[in-house]
Amino acid sequence: MRAGRMRTASALGALATVLAVLAGCSGGAGGEAAEREAPPEAKLTASVTKNAKDVPVTEPITLKAAKGKLTDAKLTNEEGKPVDGEFSKDKKTWTSSEPLGYGKTYNYTATAAGSDRKSVPMRGSFSTVAPSSVVRATLNPTDHQTVGVAMPISVKFEAPVQDKAAAERALKVETSVPVEGSWAWLNDQQVDWRPKEYWPAHTKVNVSANLYGVHYGGGAYGKTDVTTEFEIGREQIVKIHTPDHRMNVYRDGQQVASYPASNGKDADPNLNTPNGTFIVMSKEEVGNFSNPQYGYTDVMKKWAVRFSNHGEFIHENEENAANIGVANTSHGCVNLRESDANEYFQGALIGDPVEVTGSQATMEAKYDVYDWLIPWSQWQSMSELG
Repeated sequence: MRAGRMRTASALGALATVLAVLAGCSGGAGGEAAEREAPPEAKLTASVTKNAKDVPVTEPITLKAAKGKLTDAKLTNEEGKPVDGEFSKDKKTWTSSEPLGYGKTYNYTATAAGSDRKSVPMRGSFSTVAPSSVVRATLNPTDHQTVGVAMPISVKFEAPVQDKAAAERALKVETSVPVEGSWAWLNDQQVDWRPKEYWPAHTKVNVSANLYGVHYGGGAYGKTDVTTEFEIGREQIVKIHTPDHRMNVYRDGQQVASYPASNGKDADPNLNTPNGTFIVMSKEEVGNFSNPQYGYTDVMKKWAVRFSNHGEFIHENEENAANIGVANTSHGCVNLRESDANEYFQGALIGDPVEVTGSQATMEAKYDVYDWLIPWSQWQSMSELG
C-alpha cells in the first residue's frame, strides 16, 4: 500500500513540473512572447538613397509603400517649404511634381500602415547637383509671331555647349501638319531647325526647349526651360535672276509683282548680288547704307529689307533710277524705285525666302542667315542625334 501511494505522489509531482514549465513558456506581458511579436507588414522605400549627393534636379522623387498604404508623405526644401507632389490613387506612391533647385538639400518623410494597422515611419535627406555654371538659352521666333515659309527655328546659348547631343535631346518641335525637318549645329552656341522644304503656309508651330537640368558638359547646366509658339504666314517667295534686272514676287504659287531692279555689279564678283537662298531678316523704313570703304557716307535709303548679314538689302534707290531695270550697278543690294520698294516692304514678312540666281558669285555659308545655303543631306549630318 505504501509503495503504491508513493508512485502516485511521484506521478503528480512530475505533472506539476510539466505544468510549471508550460506556464513559464506561455509567459505574461513581457518575456519571450514580446520578442517574437510579428514585425509591421508595411515597407517604405525612396527613389533616392539617404544622404545621396548630386541628385538630378529634374527626376521626380518617389516615396513608396509595399504591403501597405501611405498615410503621409512630404518632401521639403531647405526653408521647410513643401515640394509639390501627389499620391497615386491606391495611396501606395507619392511622386514629386516640380523640378528641384540646383545645389539644395531636401528632406523627406513618410508613414505607411499595412492591414495589421501598424505604422511604419521613414525619413531621410539628399542634396542636388551643384553646377559650376548655368547657361541661358534663347529661342527664335518668339511667341505669337507670324513669319515666312523659310524661317528657321534657332536656339542660341550664352556659352559653348560641350555635350550637344544632351542639349539636342531636350528640344522638341510640334507642328499642326506633318513637316519633315532636322536640327543642325551651326556652331558650339547655336542649333537651328529647318524643314527640308519650305514650311507649308499657315502651319502652327510649338517649340519646347526643356533645358533646365541638362548637363552641357564641364559642370555647365541649363538655366531654364524656354518655349515658343508661332505661325507660318502665306507663302511668299522673291526670285531674282540677276541678268534679267527684275525682282519677281510669288504668293501662294502665283506671281503677284515684277519690279525693275538694279543688282550688284556683274563685272566684280565681290560686288555681285550673290547666288543663294536667303531669308528676310529685318525691315527698316529708313536704313543707313554708308560704306566708307567705297567712299560714301551718310547714305540713307528708304524701305530697306535685309536678307543677308553679308550686307545685302532690297531697298529704294532713286539716285540709281537710270539703271533700275537696265543694268546692274549696285554694290550688292537690290535697288528698286521708291514706289515699288514701298509696296514690297509693306507685304514682306520676316522669314520670307529670297532666291538669287545668275550671278558670278555664290554666297558662302557663313553670313547669317545661311541655313538654306546648306544642302539638305549636309544639314542632316550636322545634327548630333543622327
